[in-house]
Amino acid sequence: MTAEPEVPLAVRELRAGLRRLGWVTDLWVGGSLATGDHRAGVSDLDLVALSDGPVSGARRAAVAEVHRSLDAGPASGAQLGCVYVPAEDLLGLAARHATWTHCRLVDRPLSAIGRAELVRHGFAVLGRSPADVLPGMTDDDVRRAARSELTGYWTLAVRRPWWWLDPSLVDLGLLTMARARYTWRTGQLLTKTAAVDLVGAPAPLVADLRARRDGEQVRSPRVSSAWAAWSDARRTTRAAQEWRLP
Repeated sequence: MTAEPEVPLAVRELRAGLRRLGWVTDLWVGGSLATGDHRAGVSDLDLVALSDGPVSGARRAAVAEVHRSLDAGPASGAQLGCVYVPAEDLLGLAARHATWTHCRLVDRPLSAIGRAELVRHGFAVLGRSPADVLPGMTDDDVRRAARSELTGYWTLAVRRPWWWLDPSLVDLGLLTMARARYTWRTGQLLTKTAAVDLVGAPAPLVADLRARRDGEQVRSPRVSSAWAAWSDARRTTRAAQEWRLP
């Protein structure tokens, strides 16, 4: 387990808001904040909340209100997101859950790689530790989680090359491919910052990506960077179809 860092104000305020609702039992921190790789103004804040029942109707409205208030105040610019998982549905990999992301409430599953990050590095700011609630994951489990990311969403993204004209997808895709390849080889998780050195793209694009990761306002040529990232993702997702456990 990674030592727990000081949590940002946005996380503390979310904890307070959810505690007042009365039906959120646990609030977990994952992603870069859990691994010590969080970069203010660059990284997202990735959280998971457990509830004592379904999050629908009035509960969805209450969650949205909490987040809108935070996004207009303490969480402004913090890219705070949270998946709301009923405790009874926690083990269902395919189940879709209310998720606050990019200032809106949508329905998404809690991904296998997200679970791996929680089990290996996550910590609680409310309630129990994720490692005390979620099943443990072996190195092969983590490898499977990485492959499932590639054969799911990222295979879909490769089939839509126009998506890659979005510069944010370029950076995310290049880092995700590098991290997934590393995880498949080692059974270990890799931070985004460390993954920059393993990105499969031309050196100028890698340099730009590294600068953006450091918070610099650097732009890469839109079409050529989209092509490079899409090509890397296409190669990696195709390879993932053939990957076999060691």
